[in-house]
Amino acid sequence: MKAAVIYWSGTGNTEQMAQAIADAAGAELFAVSDFSGSIADYDRIAFGCSAMGDEVLEEDEFEPFFASIEGDLSGKTIALFGSYGWGDGEWMRNWEERAKNDGATLVGGEGLIVNETPDNEALEKCAALGAELVKE
Repeated sequence: MKAAVIYWSGTGNTEQMAQAIADAAGAELFAVSDFSGSIADYDRIAFGCSAMGDEVLEEDEFEPFFASIEGDLSGKTIALFGSYGWGDGEWMRNWEERAKNDGATLVGGEGLIVNETPDNEALEKCAALGAELVKE
């Protein structure tokens, strides 16, 4: 099984989450701007992006990337995660719905969100998500 964690982070909070997930999953870690592979090459993928603006995915890099691979998610096992500083998690609920509509199986049934900088408890949840991502 081949796993990847692909993320965008503006402040480093989502990057910390991505690192914890990748470490626990034994996954390759990519900032979205550095990912040049194919989604088809991975069996399990965690996607991370913080909430931006009016609770949306980051619009310059991550949203275009995710929109471009949505057709490739059918049958894939994925995890979603990200940090936020305001709102109630609407961006994650919308993202979950998109992923499910694309035919992906979402680990845990929902994404993992952390308010601001992840503390030790949040990083433990990230590690648990990474372990669940690659569980057979």
